[in-house]
Amino acid sequence: MSDALFETTHDMIMLARRNLDQDNWDYICGAAESETSLRRNRLSLDCLAFRPRICRDVSDINTETEFFGQKLRIPVLLAPMGGIERFSVNGGLDADTAAEEFGTVNFLSTVCQPSLEEVAANSPHPKSFQIYVRGDDDWIRDLVRRVVKADYATVTLTVDSAFYGNRERLNPAQLALRRVASREWQKKITWDTVKLIQDEIGDRPLILKGIMTAEDAALAVEHGVQGVYISNHGGRQLDHVLGNIQMLPEVVAAVDGKAEVFIDGGFTRGTDIVKAIALGAKSVGIGRLQAYGLGAGGAEGLVRCLELLEREIITTMGLIGVTSLDELGPECVTEAMPVTLPHEHSAFPHLPGGRVQ
Repeated sequence: MSDALFETTHDMIMLARRNLDQDNWDYICGAAESETSLRRNRLSLDCLAFRPRICRDVSDINTETEFFGQKLRIPVLLAPMGGIERFSVNGGLDADTAAEEFGTVNFLSTVCQPSLEEVAANSPHPKSFQIYVRGDDDWIRDLVRRVVKADYATVTLTVDSAFYGNRERLNPAQLALRRVASREWQKKITWDTVKLIQDEIGDRPLILKGIMTAEDAALAVEHGVQGVYISNHGGRQLDHVLGNIQMLPEVVAAVDGKAEVFIDGGFTRGTDIVKAIALGAKSVGIGRLQAYGLGAGGAEGLVRCLELLEREIITTMGLIGVTSLDELGPECVTEAMPVTLPHEHSAFPHLPGGRVQ
């Protein structure tokens, strides 16, 4: 990948802003109500500092991990994003192409274009399908059978969307999405829904996305779920929850090694990724950052975004004094006072005016 497209994440964000209209920009950046959950995602990351060790040979750093047997070049996943075609003309195809080229896994959302079959045919690279429930049990069965037939490696059920978050930054047309009748089915998700999907997918791993408490993480393990995905939907659903990384230690303890733990929410720099791995996450999903990469340059822009994250992760690991992800642990971080007020762009202080509107 050439550096010509953009050299820094700041450049990427500015390029994405120039390419996207106001409606789609607000769709990326906005969150629910006071956007407190969004800001806490960022604040909780900023309230962690590193405890670096010295005089260690860090000349050879390995950032690789696995996602249910699939090798990842870095511990970063492309989080499911509804309406990803807003940011890149080829939508889910561009995300899939970037995932294959770079070496990671993308999650295709139910509410994303093109179809799950078209994205599956785009590459043989393993991918996960994320389900928003939009119908009754027969609807779920039909969808899951399509997913299995298309050979998605894992299935992800989003469980934090019983109601559509009150996203007041969005324009009236986007706010009307909360009135889509089929969303009513999200309110009916129970552990019986989990069992129904498990019965259809066979030995494929099932991931629950939207877990925010140790209690639900433990219940997920009891119900045979293989992946626990900590997420508050980027602050776009329930406002006034804790920052996601604040929940990570208690969820890891509750899971007790019986399932993989993933996380997203405000992760925009390599330092953020390293903090999550140190506290027990297997890998980290990127949502807004993914949209910025796609908005800046489609599949090529997203690959470049991942390359920049890789550079930051390697630099951070080397300066901490570790050479592989399994050397990261809670002893690598400590609590600290934040130095900036959090918002969706507070990790990028060199943007004009501190943020892009």
